[in-house]
Amino acid sequence: MDYILLVIIAYLLGSIPFALIVGKVGYKTDIREHGSGNLGGTNTFRVLGIKAGLIVTIADILKGTLATQLPFLFGMNDINPLIIGIFAVVGHMYPLFAKFKGGKAVATSGGIILGVSPLLFAIILATFFLMLYLTKYVSLSSMVTGVVTVIGALLLQETGLVIVGVILTAFVFYRHRENIKRIINKTEPKIKWM
Repeated sequence: MDYILLVIIAYLLGSIPFALIVGKVGYKTDIREHGSGNLGGTNTFRVLGIKAGLIVTIADILKGTLATQLPFLFGMNDINPLIIGIFAVVGHMYPLFAKFKGGKAVATSGGIILGVSPLLFAIILATFFLMLYLTKYVSLSSMVTGVVTVIGALLLQETGLVIVGVILTAFVFYRHRENIKRIINKTEPKIKWM
């Protein structure tokens, strides 16, 4: 019962659509009607600008981080925080509060890694920005970062982190399947600010 409670809380936490909230409250804009229509940091940057994009990205990261801390906050230290974190990512991708149409799992997945391994988070953050600098593709950078997450977990010899890293990376690749097609067809938009 305790496990189910944490799963529900993590899912609801992940379901908070910060891109939608920031867009409507701060900019009187429903971000779902602009850009890619995606409720994530990348589309927020594209549609609403740097300030809004940073707010949404950081908030989405912290959803994952907070989810990993739920077992400790509720005194359930025997429950694996990584497993609980996964449900925050599911909530982010399929949010109850936004008709089950959410983001692409990247920031919230990163938040899970931050919650359990700040060192690995620093490595994947550096990887993301390096790839973004080299390729100018946010989507490709996100997918490569997912792969590096798994490799990093293997090097750290953290079995649970490897398993969850594989699951999160699978989420990221699945949510970017249209981006993969556009990258292959050379129609995927590139960033212009780096």
